[in-house]
Amino acid sequence: MLDAGVSLRDVQIAARHADPRTTIRYDHAHKNLVRHPNYILAAFMASGT
Repeated sequence: MLDAGVSLRDVQIAARHADPRTTIRYDHAHKNLVRHPNYILAAFMASGT
């Protein structure tokens, strides 16, 4: 949701996180994941190119 431009506060509410730091932690984990070589390879293979 954050990548799509939804505000941190709205994501926090949707995820039912009491503390915005929890939401930020998930966002940082996601950013680490999308840079991982296995994730990049899986996305490439799923695109069919």
